[in-house]
Amino acid sequence: MVDETPPDDRARTGDGTSDAQRVVDRTDEHLEHRRERLSAVLDREELDAVWFARPNSFAWLTGGSNVVDRDADVGVAAAGYARTDGFVAVTDNIEAERLVREQLPEAFDLTASAWYESSLDSAVADATDGDGAADFDVPGFAPIDASPLRRPLSPTDVDRYRTLGREVAAAIERVARELQPGDTEREAAAGLRITLAGQGIEAPVVLVGGGERAQQYRHFTPTGAELGSYALLSVTAERGGLYASATRTVAFADAPEWLTDRHETAMRVEATALDATHRAVNGEEDEAVPSITTAGDIFDVVADAYATLGESDEWQKHHQGGATGYAGREWFATPESDEPIEAPLAYAYNPSVRGTKSEDTVLVTEDNVEILTGSDRWPTRRVESAIEGSDFAIERHAVKPVGSA
Repeated sequence: MVDETPPDDRARTGDGTSDAQRVVDRTDEHLEHRRERLSAVLDREELDAVWFARPNSFAWLTGGSNVVDRDADVGVAAAGYARTDGFVAVTDNIEAERLVREQLPEAFDLTASAWYESSLDSAVADATDGDGAADFDVPGFAPIDASPLRRPLSPTDVDRYRTLGREVAAAIERVARELQPGDTEREAAAGLRITLAGQGIEAPVVLVGGGERAQQYRHFTPTGAELGSYALLSVTAERGGLYASATRTVAFADAPEWLTDRHETAMRVEATALDATHRAVNGEEDEAVPSITTAGDIFDVVADAYATLGESDEWQKHHQGGATGYAGREWFATPESDEPIEAPLAYAYNPSVRGTKSEDTVLVTEDNVEILTGSDRWPTRRVESAIEGSDFAIERHAVKPVGSA
């Protein structure tokens, strides 16, 4: 809904922008894109309505949030598209006014029931005339996997992603630059969560590994251990349903000599994954790399890159990331995955090599490879793809010595 409430009375984030304004600045364009995709689904599946109550897909459709309890898989409202009624939503009387004022575009027709009289699945069933599908359990409805619907990204998605990426990069780098060897992993993680929260950004994943634990574990969940000789900060952050992942590495005075070399290898594997992804969306192939069409093909190229760079077994120690967007990962690059490579779409590959990791969220289009979680306040190195004969190279975030400019 386009809220008619005077601006000073609207719910606002820390920068003075209302939730609805922040999430969708071009509402008509956003909804027309969703209408086209969902109309095609209704026709293809012979459905009368399709509904979404899982938070990421609710956000994809509406541009708003249905989250109250962040531990819940299903939110407090469902939004959908019906053949006869267009954009629709259901919730209870507790949430209705807030959702109308702050989260739902005007095009949505919201039905509210008394909280003690109906459940969300019953409300969806009652609001559907004919055959329906939903991304959560509704008796008599077909299940629907929303992930393919969310891909590729729309122009409005891309615009919001650029803003989110810049702010996530600024937050993780601001915290990383201030770290000292005596800081604990938990203190660093808390600082990052607070910094992101100030921008209205949630952080479902925050990993901080000091010099000892970053070498022991690939998922360095924060503890009270001091950072020591160096630190890795990794985050997967979310706002408006979109997810952005990034990792930064800082080195203190007694950082190990191998840190830069291993990080360089991880950066080159990441560059190789991005090279392969860009080749896939353009249909490029040559003797070195045959046709790439699936996530499994990307994995094969990544595994070959590790071997070429002298780290044949490292891919076995951790997943390599994959496509992102309205989920931390829409899919992972695994040996047997047949997920298609699409564009425009964001990808977050995260190769790791014994105590190091390289990771950013990157927009891949037919014409370009654009780092979304980048900034000009962190040292970078231009690294080359490990694909034989490739001229692909990209700036990657290097290890930053503390105290450097």
